[in-house]
Amino acid sequence: MPSDLTVLGIETSCDETAVALVSAGPSRPEIHTNIVQSQLAEHALYGGVVPEIAARAHLAHLNRLIRSALAEAAIRLSDVDGLAAASGPGLIGGLIVGAMTAKGCAWATGKPFIAVNHLEAHALTARLTDGVGFPYLLLLVSGGHSQLVVCSGVGRYHELGTTRDDAAGEAFDKSAKLLGLGYPGGPALERAARKGNPRRFVLPRPLKGTPGCDFSFSGLKTAVRQQAEAIAPEDEAAVADLAAAVELAICDSLIDRTTNAVRWFRRHHPEGQSLVAAGGVAANTRLRARLAALADDSGLDFVAPTPALCTDNGAMIAWAGIERLRLGLTDSLDAPVRPRWPLAALSSPFGEPVR
Repeated sequence: MPSDLTVLGIETSCDETAVALVSAGPSRPEIHTNIVQSQLAEHALYGGVVPEIAARAHLAHLNRLIRSALAEAAIRLSDVDGLAAASGPGLIGGLIVGAMTAKGCAWATGKPFIAVNHLEAHALTARLTDGVGFPYLLLLVSGGHSQLVVCSGVGRYHELGTTRDDAAGEAFDKSAKLLGLGYPGGPALERAARKGNPRRFVLPRPLKGTPGCDFSFSGLKTAVRQQAEAIAPEDEAAVADLAAAVELAICDSLIDRTTNAVRWFRRHHPEGQSLVAAGGVAANTRLRARLAALADDSGLDFVAPTPALCTDNGAMIAWAGIERLRLGLTDSLDAPVRPRWPLAALSSPFGEPVR
């Protein structure tokens, strides 16, 4: 495998149609182009992602985005070293559109196809942006996933904890919808929270103070619904205060569970140097500040990609493709897409349970 690699990455697992070209050589990796086509307008009316609408939008936009990315980077499709596409987990229709497009390009050019696990792409982004070395502790928080994972290598992941019900991102989005803050909910709630008093409303922190690293957010969502029904929608101060209380409760829960994971990581992987945050929720300013403080107190470096690389994008898919291509981990053109594809399924379980 040559040391200089360029991969085209396609991300269509949810409601972002994204294409990127990334190169890796002897020096720092380079993102030549990273185009994200938002579908906010298509889904805003429904207050959430409609799978069929998302798949049709991917189909409408993808070919144009690939041509634009190649033109912007001044790279021909025949010159890339591989084609990578998010192949799960995610919405089946969107995954099919992206994977089949990448497979068609791979077949036409005779280049390798890499089926990328969307969660692994998030997990490896810190290596693209900051060159983080293995092993590192990862907090992966998004609309559909909340996990604490030890990353020991490409395809080598040890899950310390996951959500027992809902993800942190879903708690943000559903709370924002209950408060009438618009879509997408996470950024809208964060903006409203800046004007609020987080101590006015008392909300639960499920599992806080208990052993282990699992998360739970369903009880918090129920409490938010009850509080939201008790305030007047036109009371902007109350809405801002409740938004701030929600943000603080979610951050408190995430920090509590991550603290347990940091202790475990420092005990079992003393050679590890980094706490990494990834996924859309990792773009939250309050959460990033508190994770940075936790890492500093624990003698770890804190690394979080820029917000644009925390949310879904093609650069993370292209980079995961490069990481796997370097190791000769390519896939056949009949590789399936997987709506459910746990990160831990990429490797055999190892290590002892978290206590």
